[in-house]
Amino acid sequence: MEKELIQILISLGLTDKESKVYLAATEAGTSPVSQIAQKAGINRVTTYDILEKLKQRGLISHFTKKQIKYFTATKAETLLEEFEKRTNSLRVALPKLKKLTGETAHPRVRYFEGLEGIKAIYADTLTSKTEILNYSNSEEIRKNWPKYDTEYVEKRAKKKILLKGICQNDEHGKKVHELDQKYFREMRLLDPTQFNFTNEINIYDDKVAIISFKDELIGMIIESAEIANSQRAIFDMCWKFAKILGDMEARDIKHKLLEPIKNTKNPTTEKEETVEEIYRRNLSLF
Repeated sequence: MEKELIQILISLGLTDKESKVYLAATEAGTSPVSQIAQKAGINRVTTYDILEKLKQRGLISHFTKKQIKYFTATKAETLLEEFEKRTNSLRVALPKLKKLTGETAHPRVRYFEGLEGIKAIYADTLTSKTEILNYSNSEEIRKNWPKYDTEYVEKRAKKKILLKGICQNDEHGKKVHELDQKYFREMRLLDPTQFNFTNEINIYDDKVAIISFKDELIGMIIESAEIANSQRAIFDMCWKFAKILGDMEARDIKHKLLEPIKNTKNPTTEKEETVEEIYRRNLSLF
């Protein structure tokens, strides 16, 4: 068993024996505890206890067949996700830790370039413990990242990280909105002729991510509880405003359907008719 892998797993928070059992289970594939214990070089009872602990952490799964338990190691990506969660928890707590020492917390800014850099920003949002508040241009992001939905949106939905977003009421925005329920999000649409934006902003945890898709692909993550909370307040105002506009538009459409159409008169009464009256009159002809 490679010592280097054991040391890496220990650095991620596993004990020496837990690391050996996890690696043994990974190498053995779906196996009973006896085979895993033999590969790990640890007695069967201890191995079983360790497997149960790893199972609680989501690193091992099991099923029973003919009264024998079979254990399977989950993918290595699960370890990375657990480590990212711990790191993110520390980042969120960092401002409070600094206050204890009398330090003033300054915003931390990280810059990213190119498509891979942009993907790194979105990967960071997948560690979010809060909902993601989002301003977006549905067309621009998919134009630059064609596999955006499969490589990011599906992962976010699978992790049950809710996204509340505001985007343009255009062909692309409407297509995105239609799939809200499937992808664990709620979108509100605004008229692009009045509210046009080509970049994207994501607010989550104590972070604000800003991505630009015009001219060159660049982005940044600003880590600051104060800035993130201010942006949440602004988003909340825009979110409510988008709802009011949507309701007004729906009422206007209904009103226009029922209001009299100019120069349209009933040939027998010479009175102006509404769309509804015209529809009923024409229907009677058939």
